[in-house]
Amino acid sequence: MPVITNIEDLRVLAEKRVPRMFYDYADSGSWTEGTYRANESDFHKIKLRQRVAVNMENRTTATKMVGIDTKMPVCIAPVGLTGMQHADGEMHAAMAAKKFGIPFTLSTMSICSIEDIAAHTQAPFWFQLYMMRDRDAMARMIDRCKAAKVSAMVLTLDLQVIGQRHKDLKNGLTAPPRPTIANIINLMTKPRWCLGMAGTKRRTFGNLVGHVKAVTDMNSLASWTNEQFDPTLNWEDIAWVKKQWGGKLILKGIMDVEDAKLAVASGADAIVVSNHGGRQLDGAPSSIEALPAIVAAVGEQIEVWMDGGIRSGQDVLKAWALGAKGTMIGRAMVYGLGAMGEAGVTKALQMIHKELDVTMAFCGHTNIQNVDQNILLPGTFPTA
Repeated sequence: MPVITNIEDLRVLAEKRVPRMFYDYADSGSWTEGTYRANESDFHKIKLRQRVAVNMENRTTATKMVGIDTKMPVCIAPVGLTGMQHADGEMHAAMAAKKFGIPFTLSTMSICSIEDIAAHTQAPFWFQLYMMRDRDAMARMIDRCKAAKVSAMVLTLDLQVIGQRHKDLKNGLTAPPRPTIANIINLMTKPRWCLGMAGTKRRTFGNLVGHVKAVTDMNSLASWTNEQFDPTLNWEDIAWVKKQWGGKLILKGIMDVEDAKLAVASGADAIVVSNHGGRQLDGAPSSIEALPAIVAAVGEQIEVWMDGGIRSGQDVLKAWALGAKGTMIGRAMVYGLGAMGEAGVTKALQMIHKELDVTMAFCGHTNIQNVDQNILLPGTFPTA
C-alpha cells in the first residue's frame, strides 16, 4: 500500500482500482473541460499571509451549516453513481461522514437508496433532488425523505438540460456496465471492484427503479430520465418543492448575482455557488471566482456555500476567507472511496481537516469563526 499524503494520492489509487467508465464519469468535465480545470487551478492563484508569534493552542474548525453542527465547514456533495465507485459506496461514504462529524448528501442518481442510507447510518443525512417532469414521483420521493428523517433538501438547479461529457459517450457509460469486449477486458484488471460488486445486490439506481412508474430496469430507466429532466424548471417549481418539503432547503447551482437574489426571495436556507463541477456549462467561471460577488450581494441574508475544485484543507480555508459559510466536496470523496472504500473517505476527510487546521494556525488564527479575507494576500484573490 502506498503512503497516502494528499487527495492526489487517493486519485491515483482510485484510477487503478475503479473501472474506466466509472472513474472517468467522476473525473471529467463537459466539452473542453476548461471550467472543470479552472475550478481547481484558480485556488492555486490565491496566496495566504503567514503570521508568526501567535499562540496556536486550542484550535477549532467547528461551525454550523443550516443550523447543523459540523466539525469543519465541509459536507459531502451529492455524486451520482457513487455506488459504482465501490460496492455500496453511498452507504460507506455516509458512514464515514457520520463518524467524522460532517453531513452527507445523497444524490437522486445514487445506487444505494434513501432507505439504504437511513438503515445504515443512524444519523440524519441530506438528500439532493433533481426536479423531474413527473411531479407525483417527486412528491413521493420527498415523502420518502421525510420518512427517512432527512434533515435538509438540496435542490440542484443547473441540470435542466444535460451537458455533454465526451468520456461518458466514448466509454458507453451504463450502470452496471454492458458486457462489451472492451468493458470485460477492463473489468478483468479490477478484481477488487468486481469482488465487491459480486457481494452486493445494489447495482442500479436505487432511488428510481421500483419507485417510479414504468421504471423496472436500466433500459426503462434510461428512457425515463431522458424524458424527465425538466427544461421548464422555474422559481414557481422551487416554491412547490419548498411547500412539499417543509424543511431546510438548499439551492445548488447558483453562479450569478441575480439568481442569488432570486434564491433569497424564494425563502431558501442556503445557496451553493456551483458550476456542477465543470460538468455542465463549459466556459463558465470557476466557483471560487464567482463566490465573492455573490457573497457581497446576499451574504448577509442567506448562508452562501460553494463547491468545485476543493482538493485540500487550504482550499476550504480560502473559500471560507472569501465568505463561504460551508463547502461541499465531491471528487475528493469519490477518489477516497474508489481507492480504499470507507477507509479512503475517512482518510480524505482527515487530510482535509488537518490541512485546514494547520493552515489556519500558520495564518495566525485558532478559531475559524475569526478568519476572513485578511488571511489572503491582496491582489491574489477574486473580489466582488
